[in-house]
Amino acid sequence: MCLAAVPYAFPWAHLMADFKFHDQPALVRFFAHLLKATPWVEPALEAADLLLPMPLSRQRLQVRGYNQALLLAHQLSAHKTRSDLLLRIADTPAQHSLKRAQRLTSLNQAFAVDPLKISTLHGARLVLVDDVMTSGASLYTAARELKAAGATHVTGLVIARTE
Repeated sequence: MCLAAVPYAFPWAHLMADFKFHDQPALVRFFAHLLKATPWVEPALEAADLLLPMPLSRQRLQVRGYNQALLLAHQLSAHKTRSDLLLRIADTPAQHSLKRAQRLTSLNQAFAVDPLKISTLHGARLVLVDDVMTSGASLYTAARELKAAGATHVTGLVIARTE
């Protein structure tokens, strides 16, 4: 299941681009408030053992300067946020530049769970936080890794989602 606050369309797409690509991390407060006002989000956050932000590759993090999903997860629940469990182990092409089938195959080996911390996920209820969901390939691939590591439930949570 994936919860989203708004459709990825005007004016939200423009605000998302500012947040993600135009060095406006302060928008995170607005987006967190928007998410918390979305039906089913508060219960999902309360039921979660941990919030895991979608990790960025080292290269993308260096270019952007921050991980927007990590900022959002911290704003939603700082004490439940863990950014050290789900790792991005491969730098893949930007997903918006690929077709759906290519997105799924390009991400096959992109994520992993830190093997030294895998016990943390055994039986855990997780919320996987990201900014935008287009095809769902990133969230699906990451959730698959988390469930293989022992998580019992993974809910996706995004600000915007394509219709």
